[in-house]
Amino acid sequence: MPPPGGFEAIKYKRNLPFRGPSGLVILGGVTAVCAYGFYRVGKGNLEKRELQREKVWSRIHLVPLLLAEGDRDAYRRQQAALAREREIMKDVPGWEAGKSVYNNPSHRSAETIVVI
Repeated sequence: MPPPGGFEAIKYKRNLPFRGPSGLVILGGVTAVCAYGFYRVGKGNLEKRELQREKVWSRIHLVPLLLAEGDRDAYRRQQAALAREREIMKDVPGWEAGKSVYNNPSHRSAETIVVI
């Protein structure tokens, strides 16, 4: 027969300890991290755009300097070529250094055109 007051209750319930944050807390954390990441990406895009604009304007302002440097270099090379031609052809009678060897006045030396 059962003891007076009955048998002791059977413990059938699972006794699991608390194991970390809830799903809502994890979702909130992931949302916060993603929001911060998008904020940093936006700031980086603004910085990249500003650096690109600065690079474009620096190139625009350097074009006259680079053209002048190229013109000086081309002039120096042309004068050196004329001096070499005079030296090489000094023994040829009637030779004019720098004169075109083509008998057609439509032939011209190459000109550089820069379109900005």
